[in-house]
Amino acid sequence: MKNAGITCFDEPRVAITNIVCSYDIGNKINLNKIVMTLNLENIEYEPEQFPGLVYRISEPKIVALLFSSGKIILTGGKNMEDIKKGLDFLEQKLGSIM
Repeated sequence: MKNAGITCFDEPRVAITNIVCSYDIGNKINLNKIVMTLNLENIEYEPEQFPGLVYRISEPKIVALLFSSGKIILTGGKNMEDIKKGLDFLEQKLGSIM
């Protein structure tokens, strides 16, 4: 980059700002059942627009994308502890529904 005339720092400042994690529960997920059972404040589900259910977790601040195939994508974690807390939260909230 220096050859292109771009100023570079001697030591790069690297920070993890977002972790994306994929998880497969090994079973199908009934997204309609989740919508009917849980608080809709934290859920967005418009299958005509996007095939996944968007579940916004407030603490830690993570977004979970749930797909009927059983795949779950977690995004927004700042570290692996956030991701683990997000998975624990989902298991607690959705365990009896799924």
